[in-house]
Amino acid sequence: MERILEQTLLYDFYGELLTDHQKQIYQDVVFNDYSYSEVAEIQGISRQGVHDLIRRCDKILTGYEQKLHLVERFMKMKAMAEQMNQLTKTYIRTRQEALLSEMEEVSEQILKQV
Repeated sequence: MERILEQTLLYDFYGELLTDHQKQIYQDVVFNDYSYSEVAEIQGISRQGVHDLIRRCDKILTGYEQKLHLVERFMKMKAMAEQMNQLTKTYIRTRQEALLSEMEEVSEQILKQV
């Protein structure tokens, strides 16, 4: 499951940088759950060609992430937003003044990321 999530995030952020041919085959195999054989028949290429293209696309997408770190930044921002959400809910429920400084700290971290 974690692998599929990683592929999905990488594709969401960097998929438009792939060629149309790469995008079509990658979508069919990874997201539409077609077999390599089905895609090979549809595209008129070998099963091995589909396999190689999927591996190459994974490598390309991972390479973009290693250079740009957009998914990493997104995941950090998401975690901080979730933390802020929990702090806000707790504050509304308890009215603990100590939570305000923690909320300020998290919001400053979020602003530094943007």
